[in-house]
Formats: sequence, structure tokens, C-alpha cells
Amino acid sequence: MKPNILDTHLLYKNYGPSVALDGVSLGIEAGDAVAIMGASGSGKTTLLHCLAGIIRPDGGHVDFATAQGPLRVSSLSESRRSQLRRESFGFVFQQGLLIPELTAIENVAIALMLTGAPRPAAEQSAAAWLAAMGLQGLEARRIGELSGGQAQRVAIARAQVTGASVIFADEPTGALDSATSNEVMDVLLDSTVRSSKTLVLVTHDQSVADQCRRIIQLRDGRIVSDSDTATADANRPDQASLTGRTQ
Repeated sequence: MKPNILDTHLLYKNYGPSVALDGVSLGIEAGDAVAIMGASGSGKTTLLHCLAGIIRPDGGHVDFATAQGPLRVSSLSESRRSQLRRESFGFVFQQGLLIPELTAIENVAIALMLTGAPRPAAEQSAAAWLAAMGLQGLEARRIGELSGGQAQRVAIARAQVTGASVIFADEPTGALDSATSNEVMDVLLDSTVRSSKTLVLVTHDQSVADQCRRIIQLRDGRIVSDSDTATADANRPDQASLTGRTQ
């Protein structure tokens, strides 16, 4: 069993009279792939944002494991949380949130430049990541000149280029067709958990969630299910047993 890279304890978050999180506690292992699911308004995006330090919970805390020991993300100042997001966390969103005026390589390099890297070094690293995403030769194209799947690969490269240990993805395949969705998920998993990094994603798509090792279901701001997909698969009867055939 691997140590947890993220821990939450009794997270609460309200938006006026609406309860977004109602006492959520969970641990996420380093190198794991975790899908957070739930209906609209269940609190899944709020949970993701608390884990990533984008917002602060009203109660409870979030800890991030570092070489120096646990870092209490929810107690950091806004500037320190911004630094943490730049250096240790990566983000992939449904529409990518890429800058349309910039080229693919500039969109990736800017993540490194924001940490203080000089432009030539940042673009060299960006080019390497774009090549790893299967986008070699497309570095100079602007986002509007790329397909939806290609644009999401640029977003994944941007999330990874700083060496982030945790990648947060909010509906990363929501705007894609099923074939492209599968391709993007394979790239996302290959560049994260298959490379010993951690992936935490929010999705409405069961087929996307099933590609993660663990699925957490939220309802009304509470965890109602926390399942291991590998265990679930092992417990499902195979096709031969269903039809009475033997191997």
C-alpha cells in the first residue's frame, strides 16, 4: 500500500444556503487514478477545487505530502497556494482553457515560464512534451488550428511540463466524441499513473471513470460510494461462465 499524497478531513463548504461539501474525508494514494462522480450539484467540482487549493473549505483541512512532511494546503495564503498550483499541481479542463492567440508550444511553455524558467529552456521542454503527446510538427499551430483531441493533448502537456506530481482533470473528455475520448484518456493515464504520478479527475462518463482504479461517488456533498474498479472487475463473472463455456 502506497502512502497518501492527499488527505482530507471533514471538509465542509457552503455557497450561501447551499451545501457543497458536508464532512468529506478521504485519502488519495500516490500514483493512484481516482475518478470523482456525481450528479450536477453533488459537490464533485468543489471537492476537486479544495484538493487543488483553488478554493478554501469552510471547515476541515487538506494535506499534501511533500518531502518535508505534510503541507496543509487549506491553511496557506492565496499567493502560496498559487505557487503550489504552479509548481506541484497540473490541471486539465473540459475545454482545455488554452490561450487561443498563442501557438501550441507557447501554451505549454508558458506554464514553465510562470515558474521563472527562461523562454528558450521552457520551449525546449514544451517541444519534448508535445512530441510525447504525438504532436510533433504541430508546435507552431494555434489552438483553433487543432482538433479537439489535439488541443486536449496540448492541455495535458501543459499540465505535465512543470513536473507536477498530481494532475487534476475536470471533465477532460466532456467535449470529445467517444473515440477521441478514449485516445485522450490513454494519453492522460500514460503520462500520469503509468509514470508514477497521481491523477484525480471529475467526470460524468462512466466509461472514463472505469479506466481509473478508484471511483468515488458523491451525493449532496457526501461520499456515498468508494469503490476499487480492479476489485469490481475481479468479482464480475467472465463471459465463459455466463454462457456455460469453458476455456
